[in-house]
Amino acid sequence: MSDHSPISDYPLVSAVIPTRGRPELLAWAIRSALHQTWPRMEVIVVVDGPDPDTATYLESLTDPRVRVVFLADRCGGSDARNAGVRVARGDWIAFLDDDDEWLPEKTGRQMRVAHAMPDWFPVVSCRLIAQSPATSRVLPLRPYQQPQPIADFLFCRTSLRDPGGLMQSSTLLAPRDLLLAVPFQSGLPLHQDWDWLIRVAAHKGVGLSMVRQPLAIWRVEDARETVGRDAAWQSSLSWIRASRGQVSSRAFSWFVAIQCAWRAQSSHAELRARFTLLRAFLLEGQPELRSFTSFLIFAFIPAKIRRSLRQGIRQARHRADAEPGLRLVFSRKPAVPVLRKSSL
Repeated sequence: MSDHSPISDYPLVSAVIPTRGRPELLAWAIRSALHQTWPRMEVIVVVDGPDPDTATYLESLTDPRVRVVFLADRCGGSDARNAGVRVARGDWIAFLDDDDEWLPEKTGRQMRVAHAMPDWFPVVSCRLIAQSPATSRVLPLRPYQQPQPIADFLFCRTSLRDPGGLMQSSTLLAPRDLLLAVPFQSGLPLHQDWDWLIRVAAHKGVGLSMVRQPLAIWRVEDARETVGRDAAWQSSLSWIRASRGQVSSRAFSWFVAIQCAWRAQSSHAELRARFTLLRAFLLEGQPELRSFTSFLIFAFIPAKIRRSLRQGIRQARHRADAEPGLRLVFSRKPAVPVLRKSSL
């Protein structure tokens, strides 16, 4: 699409922001969505259950591009995103977590990639800047490229220094029709974006792409509570077992070695829990030396020590991907089902 096309020629993109209890961070997320260079945007804020402070803040907004959905009860991120998709007016949906931000050109770059893809249903992600209180880092190190299976990209690692693949929810843009046909799994307590990506990639007509430039800012490793941090290792193991039909044996072992093992370690699970995970790692997947080493590290070395070791290695190698303290922009194999456009 030409940059000189009339504004009416640009499809409307709906930014869906689920939120609860973080009005200060939400304000920056909304601002970053409204300041996109893409000329046609709307923002759907979905308040996940009763939240007087957030409601008070939202009542102060006067921009007509912002619409608010209040859920009567707390439902979780999956159901909040699905509610936003249902009321959205745009043909395209872009998700944004309430504690993240977008760079101004994020939507425009992704929409141009989507329009250039031959697939009926393009799903476009991008690299991001992982922002912690001390450092910033561009992730993933290896941008996704088709036709690599999405679970292999997300979970398998090439070395002990490789943080793995990443398609975080605040980077995802997809057609609204696709999200209506394949919504986020209701009630899922964690791994919501991974679950949706793995399920949607199983459909013919869906293509995945990633913009190489980092276009979103993801806040990580601070004191805020998150579902992913607090969830028990049993939930992760149950989820990956339920997803086994779309996940390779190798990816299964890597997921258990890292996602399940660090949750067991961080929750101070009993030793028999580590052996339960080791048994799943060895017998239900396809283990290899690197994944076995990772299992031992994540299952038995506390996160604080792992972080200190990582920081020491980065400083010794001088391999920072972005300047420390980078300022935020505004803040501070079953049968494959086929999707048909006519059926959506």
